[in-house]
Amino acid sequence: MHRRKAEINLSKIMKTDFLVIGSGAAGLTFALKAAAYGHVTIVTKGEMNECNTNYAQGGICSVTYAPDTFEKHIHDTLVCGAGKCDPAAVELVVRRAPELIADLIGWGTRFDKTPDGRFELNREGGHSEHRILHHEDLTGAEIERALMEAVRKHPNIEVRERHFAIDLLTQHHLGEFVTRHTRGLACFGAYVLDLDTNEIETMLAKFTVVATGGCGNIYSTTSNPVVATGDGIAMCHRAKAITENMEFIQFHPTTLYHPGEKPSFLITEAMRGFGAILRLQNGEEFMDKYHPMKSLAPRDVVARAIHREMSKRGEEFVYLDVRHKDPESVRSHFPNIYEKCKSIGIDITRDWIPVTPAAHYCCGGVKVDTNGETSVKRLYALGETSCTGLHGANRLASNSLIEALVYADQAARHASARIDKVDFQEGIPDWDFEGTQHAEEMLMIIQSKREMQTIMANYVGIVRSNLSLKRAMRRLEIIYEETEELYNKTKPNRDLCELRNMIATAYLVIKQGRELKESVGCHYNMDYPQEQA
Repeated sequence: MHRRKAEINLSKIMKTDFLVIGSGAAGLTFALKAAAYGHVTIVTKGEMNECNTNYAQGGICSVTYAPDTFEKHIHDTLVCGAGKCDPAAVELVVRRAPELIADLIGWGTRFDKTPDGRFELNREGGHSEHRILHHEDLTGAEIERALMEAVRKHPNIEVRERHFAIDLLTQHHLGEFVTRHTRGLACFGAYVLDLDTNEIETMLAKFTVVATGGCGNIYSTTSNPVVATGDGIAMCHRAKAITENMEFIQFHPTTLYHPGEKPSFLITEAMRGFGAILRLQNGEEFMDKYHPMKSLAPRDVVARAIHREMSKRGEEFVYLDVRHKDPESVRSHFPNIYEKCKSIGIDITRDWIPVTPAAHYCCGGVKVDTNGETSVKRLYALGETSCTGLHGANRLASNSLIEALVYADQAARHASARIDKVDFQEGIPDWDFEGTQHAEEMLMIIQSKREMQTIMANYVGIVRSNLSLKRAMRRLEIIYEETEELYNKTKPNRDLCELRNMIATAYLVIKQGRELKESVGCHYNMDYPQEQA
């Protein structure tokens, strides 16, 4: 919907060279790289550390020591991606990884080392070698800490927390009718809601970067923090950017089974790399029936295997067993998991850990080129918001953080090289509040959100069918119509905007899932069973 002139006291205009929406590893890395060439404004709807990066446990991939090689990492990524990867993206990320790891260390990130001073490398599912750098089992939090400290010290970076980007600005806001085929379609910034003052700012930018993370909360059970509501994907979709591979929603096989807890607590894949074994509730191992790598098989295989075993037995979880490993080594490698499980009465050195799959990662997103630029000029998408082609149909464990860094660097190089050739777009109207009122239907927003999450969990989960996807779309359309009606008569607020974004993102998952007439990677359709591992 195009909204024009706003109440004067509720709107203002600001300008920045680079507008970064999101504060995870991708957004902060771009900001640090681009700040040498112009002013950077970061907007994030929560506190700066409220992001998926902060929750990443396992680590970050990079070829570091022999016998590992770039060729092995490339091969593992391509195999895991099930034939859907873009080889150029895989090559780019793998070969540029070591220099971006060096940047992280330069910004103060501390990776665990062995007594002789070498990096202690983990191995996770789908990897043929140990190549995952980590900081205990809190790698993402350590990376986020270092990046935040560097960003806060930089004089050319402004951070605006509790600022919610509502929509991206394009020629649509100049009164033009645009489609994804419109020649010269470009992004000029965003409308941003200050959650403390309820002002909506028109933020004009020479370049806009969307790095808002994933969309796990379109499902009722997810490992993602509550902020992961598909905002960036939905905004870019409304701005007519191309999205792809949205059907490939990766479910992490092992989140802690603790009903009622949100988000679901992640039990890192590194624990299986450490030697943990998956067992049924009767103690039986079962992964040998599904893959030669057993508990270290790729995530899609493990998640489907767990789902199938639970379905056959009418059970809600399986177990992860690490009791056979040295207790002190377990505690030192996984202190966060140890303490979390201990808090609910589970000693992981003596007890089995109840685990169940949960929505974890979107392998698709907004389609970008090797510079991180979308089909809309001057608009970049980074991190989980984007689809670079690296992950294909199934992300290889710990590839996401390094992808975020590499493409943030690529985008910063590309944008900074053009900054003198681009100017701010004048004539963008302020937000139009006419005819709207403050939301009084909070109960309806909450109920619609729960309905949507239930639809996605029941019909668009680990295993799908043509019928389940058709039903999901029909039911989602009703919620969409009700939400749009409410949105058009209501002053924007975070809950309503998040619901709208989740509906748009869920729509893309269902739509692209219906278009794919095969089972591959994270997308398993019972009507096309021939490809199931």
